[in-house]
Amino acid sequence: MKIASWNVNSLNVRLPHLEQWLRDAAPDVVGIQETKLEDNKFPDAVLAGLGYRSVFAGQKTYNGVAILAREHAIDEVCIGIPGFDDAQRRVIAATVNGMRVVNLYVVNGQDVGTEKYEYKLRWLDAVHSWLSEELQKHPRMVVLGDFNIAPDDRDVHDPAVWNDGHILTSAAERQALQRLAGLGLHDAYRLHHGDAGQFSWWDYRQAAFRRNMGLRIDLTLVSDALRGTAAAAGIDREPRTWERPSDHAPVWVRLAGQAL
Repeated sequence: MKIASWNVNSLNVRLPHLEQWLRDAAPDVVGIQETKLEDNKFPDAVLAGLGYRSVFAGQKTYNGVAILAREHAIDEVCIGIPGFDDAQRRVIAATVNGMRVVNLYVVNGQDVGTEKYEYKLRWLDAVHSWLSEELQKHPRMVVLGDFNIAPDDRDVHDPAVWNDGHILTSAAERQALQRLAGLGLHDAYRLHHGDAGQFSWWDYRQAAFRRNMGLRIDLTLVSDALRGTAAAAGIDREPRTWERPSDHAPVWVRLAGQAL
């Protein structure tokens, strides 16, 4: 069972890319971030034509998340963080064949010390509390998405620039991510790859992709109950080479013995 995550940075622009990638990569479950579409404009009929059911929560111009599943129903859908008052469409969770899939588009935070940064930390604290409860009900869980946090210095192209005082790599953000890991959630990529210099996001500026000036901020986290089944994980760089690409590449984990 292949489970993937991709920040498409506007589904209105990137739908042809998503269609091509779904045909080529054939993931079983996909979490999508930054759809930037209101729900009445979500291309669920197009995706159904490719064999994918979809659930989604969107808004005009910003944010927006979705879960796609091939050959199986999507049940127990939850939109947003229960008990956390937030109009931004950043969270969707659902159960697919007995496995809980949580798709997050984590707040960027703008700059360390700003109101948006403080909101990011509050948001992550709310996610931690919610997932702590969810894991009691759904021990077989994958939490995926654009986390807007690079886990450690291996995940940035220049640790001297992306340091403790920088957004996406600040000490408080990394500590919040470690708190999630403390719930029994494991970075699937790091279960198989210890190397530095492998990224999932590259700025459009400064020829960053060509120069591999990126960050690994798109993650797939598997729960304790699924860790032993995480047979492989990776980053699919090819879509970042296409014309008018998203600035993010898809990331994925393959779970052995988890069939749809």
